[in-house]
Amino acid sequence: MTNIAARNRRNKRAGARWESELRDELRAAGFDVERLRLSGAEDEGDHVVRREKPGRHRRFLIIETKNAKFEPGPFLNEALRERDNYARHRGLDPRDVEAVVIVRRRGANWRQAYVLSTVAEFFDLHPEAAP
Repeated sequence: MTNIAARNRRNKRAGARWESELRDELRAAGFDVERLRLSGAEDEGDHVVRREKPGRHRRFLIIETKNAKFEPGPFLNEALRERDNYARHRGLDPRDVEAVVIVRRRGANWRQAYVLSTVAEFFDLHPEAAP
């Protein structure tokens, strides 16, 4: 195995550990989190958080996790596409599903990771509400 292949395998394992740690810690904090398993064009994100009493937030939160070089634009585009896949596969209104990207912060624990969203997602501004 080449050095590059070995490094890629290590990075993939580290990313999987990060996803599992985030899921387990969110569960321990009382959140209803499920790991999602689709991949490719129909991917639905890495995790979904279900909210019984959504309040300000939507009923479902799709989380795309990243343990990689910080690239907010591509990360958010991927998360929004996966949010739409999740809603479509379950016959949900996409407005009931929000999406964020959680990016591992090197040298910090899971609670110090970055959470990325868009203004539209964060403030629940739908396209039909645009001027």
